[in-house]
Amino acid sequence: MITGTVSRISGPVLLARGIKGSKMYDVVHVGADELRGEIIRLEGETAVVQMYEDTTGLKIGEKVVNTERPLSVELGPGLISSIYDGIQRPLTALFGKSGDFISRGISVPGLDRDKKWAFRPAAKAGDKVGPGDVVGTVEEYHIEHRIMVPPGIAGTIKEIREADLRVEEAACTLEDGTEIRLMHTWPVRKGRPYRTKMDSALPLITGQRVFDLIFPVAKGGTAMIPGGFGTGKTVSEQTLAKWSDTQIVVYIGCGERGNEMTDVLTEFPELVDPRTKLPLIQRTIMIANTSNMPVAAREASIYTGITMAEYFRDMGYDVALMADSTSRWGEALREVSGRLEEMPGEEGYPAYLPTRLSAFYERAGRVVCAGSDRRTGSVTVVGAVSPPGGDFSEPITQNTLRIVGTFWALDTSLAYRRHFPSVNWIKSYSLYLDGVQDWYLQHVSDEWRALRDRTMYLLQKEVELQEIVQLVGPDALPEGEKAILEATRMIREDFLQQSAYSDVDSFCPLEKQYWMLKAIIAFYEGMSAAVNRGIMVRQITGLPVKEEIGRMKEADVAKIKGLIAEADQRIAALEVEK
Repeated sequence: MITGTVSRISGPVLLARGIKGSKMYDVVHVGADELRGEIIRLEGETAVVQMYEDTTGLKIGEKVVNTERPLSVELGPGLISSIYDGIQRPLTALFGKSGDFISRGISVPGLDRDKKWAFRPAAKAGDKVGPGDVVGTVEEYHIEHRIMVPPGIAGTIKEIREADLRVEEAACTLEDGTEIRLMHTWPVRKGRPYRTKMDSALPLITGQRVFDLIFPVAKGGTAMIPGGFGTGKTVSEQTLAKWSDTQIVVYIGCGERGNEMTDVLTEFPELVDPRTKLPLIQRTIMIANTSNMPVAAREASIYTGITMAEYFRDMGYDVALMADSTSRWGEALREVSGRLEEMPGEEGYPAYLPTRLSAFYERAGRVVCAGSDRRTGSVTVVGAVSPPGGDFSEPITQNTLRIVGTFWALDTSLAYRRHFPSVNWIKSYSLYLDGVQDWYLQHVSDEWRALRDRTMYLLQKEVELQEIVQLVGPDALPEGEKAILEATRMIREDFLQQSAYSDVDSFCPLEKQYWMLKAIIAFYEGMSAAVNRGIMVRQITGLPVKEEIGRMKEADVAKIKGLIAEADQRIAALEVEK
């Protein structure tokens, strides 16, 4: 055992002497309370330790013990519906031991050691197995939790049994004596292995019109949601977590306010998945590291969450990871870097900020999993960014922008006008349009891309026309351009705007999304044709059918199709005013 003593303390960073033979990122226990931290710099026999707990009361000379293992998480049955802190301590267990506030030095296992799980073998004695092969299953709510051979282990099964087992008990024994338990551990900073990474050709369906039809993200892709205070970043991420068509959701509250995390923790158990009709919490893992928790554990929470996501990806599931927000994570890096007296980069952030961001987002992807049965799984990462004052030129926004494939820019002016989701359709973009196009053309409509591009053209044209309107007023515009302004107003208010709190509109099926957009574009095309034959725009906007199109959020697909036909008839019947 490697031991040393504390020689210097600076907030969550301390210096430990006399621990020769230690490795980078080894976890250490400090003092009589056995506070946890990890080694982040080595200089001879001196190590710099980043503490995951409050260091108040620590003294020079206290004992430092190296566990000689990196920060790792426990992976196995019991993860789903759990609520953890940044280093995988269950908050319910911590509450039982320390009350409302977490006491220092409490060590609680990530998985329940007493609960028994009904293990059902999927292999038999004599089978040869390797990393990623499924040896059996456990039912965890409605999820089939697949017990896999951990990476680095291979051999022939000597014994396997069907039984009710605890997570530490062996479900399978190999001929060389290796035991495969229901759980295993994995270092959080190391990506889990897979066979090959695939192209992102499947969209992540979220039920949100602006995300699905206008700026889609692929399964296994990456997206960011930057926005100033009050623009709806947290609500957007919670909405994505609730309605995305994935089997597993990992939600990381990284440095968020306690009241926001409380809302999430109380709301999720009451929500029902629109696809399975089961509680959403039964496919969700939550990691809560609020702004009053130790800053170093905030940095670890991101890696803890992505490792759990990769574990379920390896089972062949689609996983959505929501990180809210990576700005707080970057601030934790900046604080620790400052205490290490490192040379600061832009705005005080460490020079390695882009590398750390890239290393995190690159762990997303759609892959062929390890194992002989050729499973495919994906991890889609959506990170919220909170730029101070809504300034998108700050380092975290700019460095994330270089990495992610979809950019959902939230706009303060839209939020002030109560337009939610407040996604700015001019600043936002998606690099996955070409990749997911074949899926949309096959499963939605062969005119999806043309419809989407037509919508974006009109919205961009509106920006140009608004500059003219501000100079000379709307009455000075020709009727054709007035028709564009009316159509874009309908796109904004009747399609892009969507309430996360509406029982009817919080989730919009993909087919309905398509027909809603088609109804607006068809109305515009009819309006343009009518203008060309001399009809005034005010005559068209006065038709009752236009008001019905404005209420189509509450209608079904059949009703919307009927509105398209009715609008064509009503517009065609208009006569030129004399």
